[in-house]
Amino acid sequence: MTTELFTFFVFAFTSLITLVDPIGFAPVYLSLVDGMTRDEKKRVAKKGALTALVVLIVFWLLGRVIFSVFGITVHAFRIAGGILFFKVGMDMLEAKISRRRSTPAEEAEAENKEDIGYTPIGIPLIAGPGAITSVMILSTEAVDILYKVVLLLAITLVMLITYFTFITADKLTERFGKTGLRIMQRIMGLILMVMAVQFIINGVDPLIKGWLQ
Repeated sequence: MTTELFTFFVFAFTSLITLVDPIGFAPVYLSLVDGMTRDEKKRVAKKGALTALVVLIVFWLLGRVIFSVFGITVHAFRIAGGILFFKVGMDMLEAKISRRRSTPAEEAEAENKEDIGYTPIGIPLIAGPGAITSVMILSTEAVDILYKVVLLLAITLVMLITYFTFITADKLTERFGKTGLRIMQRIMGLILMVMAVQFIINGVDPLIKGWLQ
């Protein structure tokens, strides 16, 4: 793997893992699967991760098509995405679950359903607006087949980590406590805010250069 490919992989993986935020979401996941057996919790986690994986891959493949159909430039999408990521990062820094994922009413309704793996866990809690936006932006930077493979690898790895985080959520909570999980969530939120600023810079810079020419 070349330096450029590795850098792209690290950037893609870091942006997705911070946006999905499996550690910060672990307590919410536990509240949704409360009362289920261990096997049932595993099935829900598996369905959620697979659902999110499929959704993200679909938006990755359709990213350029969506830009073309709606006449959206990549630069505009980067700026809008950066603003969204910054707000999500702020929520994480304050140790809150962003309401850009789901509402209390949606979560309460889901608790009454037999199968919550697809929704709200798969979408919009794992594959939320932030993760979908990130994948669509990254799809425009995957210039050839190697970059596309690397992006697919990053998405898949994030979903695997999310799955294993969920099935070990009980142990993580016992080991680190809610305070420890919140500290990790704040650190990831800070990283996401920095990346959000970079997304905005990457979107604004070409526009300014175009105006000056």
